[in-house]
Amino acid sequence: MTPATMSSANPATGKHLGITVMPEWIQSEGIDGILENLARAGATAVATSPYVMAASDAPDAGREPPIDGGSGKVRLLDRDLWGRRELRCVTAPAFRPDPALYAGLACRPSPVDELTMREGDIIARFLERAKAAGLEVQLQVQAAIPPGYRVQFGGPAEADQPRLPDGGILANRVDRNGSLASPAIVDYACALLRDIARAYPMVDAVRVDWPEYPPYSLRSWFFDFSDHAVRAMHARGLDVETMRADCLALMREPWRFLDEGLFARPGFTALLDFKRDLSAALLQALRDALPGHIRLIAHAFPEPWNRLSGADPARMAAHADEIAVKLYTMHWPMMLADYRDAMRTGCHGDDPGDRLRALFDTGGEGDLHYPEPDEPHPVGRAAQIRKIAAARATGAPIMPAAHSYGPTEDVAARIDTAFRAGGNAVWVNRYGYLGNDKLDALGAMMRRES
Repeated sequence: MTPATMSSANPATGKHLGITVMPEWIQSEGIDGILENLARAGATAVATSPYVMAASDAPDAGREPPIDGGSGKVRLLDRDLWGRRELRCVTAPAFRPDPALYAGLACRPSPVDELTMREGDIIARFLERAKAAGLEVQLQVQAAIPPGYRVQFGGPAEADQPRLPDGGILANRVDRNGSLASPAIVDYACALLRDIARAYPMVDAVRVDWPEYPPYSLRSWFFDFSDHAVRAMHARGLDVETMRADCLALMREPWRFLDEGLFARPGFTALLDFKRDLSAALLQALRDALPGHIRLIAHAFPEPWNRLSGADPARMAAHADEIAVKLYTMHWPMMLADYRDAMRTGCHGDDPGDRLRALFDTGGEGDLHYPEPDEPHPVGRAAQIRKIAAARATGAPIMPAAHSYGPTEDVAARIDTAFRAGGNAVWVNRYGYLGNDKLDALGAMMRRES
């Protein structure tokens, strides 16, 4: 199955444009307003999530837009959300979880509260209206962050945290993934998919984000040596001590990756192979949990990050109907900056930034930092095309996924690059950054003669 023949493509043109619209925008702008803007952009598919949101000054309130481990605090929304471009917020499930599906599980769904009762039904109504308008409708959840509705409002229990080879945990992460080797994490994710398939029978697909170990920081490359993971390693007959020793040596002297390459140490590469096993096993369990008529879509990092995270498109495709390869290019310089800072000590004062750009094939130039809202992303067009080509070369059904954060001209160019490289197919993340000028640029892209 190629992107141009996916079920949500426009039957007249074969073009596909999916857009993720988080629930708060449906609440803020209304169902009619969202559907009008999706039509303006020429969208053929839409995804949302099974929660609802409210502005809040509560101590546990999160930030919208996400702060991305601190680096993303520069982000501001393009569209006003309840009259603001950033706000603190709380969430609640948009549906009533079925307690029987979670009986005996260590992880539990969020409790239904007054926000659920007051506004939760808007998600089902939106999905029904969008489907009636001819759009494919999807739900997006987190693969390994209970309760799974949204990344900022969840996280694993202490026993289910992924661990570094010295037993430590990593604080202030962009993601909050638990250990993919934890039965509690896998069992909960399966129950959640069964639950939303029950609550939202109209959905065509479920998207799972981060069914992998996201490599946002260099130290996260060395996940996972949790008790769950070590037991799974032993069960596979792996040489755990060599894996731990090589990973500890590289974690202490990470600049050696620049001299040796990313995949030279056998203990480290054994860890990466192990992560591929865990990711594939998770997706197999999730596929088994869904009814056969609902497609499963797995998000994944592009090359070479996917080899560090465990997201192998070819293996994922054995269980997922589509792999969304994420070109979220504001994260690329942020990640390289973290790697650079970790490696500087052994580089004897040299800045390894350019070597890292070459190693990860990102293109671009200048200082490595999280881009400001009006700053073009410092990545190369050819590099983005190569990453999509590498994913498609695996034979997996690939959907390029681009991010809408950034100035209009840059966003339009990046989305168009992914669209062309993906065979006239692209998924766009985050409606909240799609101001009207960006919607018009998408509409022009979809109307353009191929």
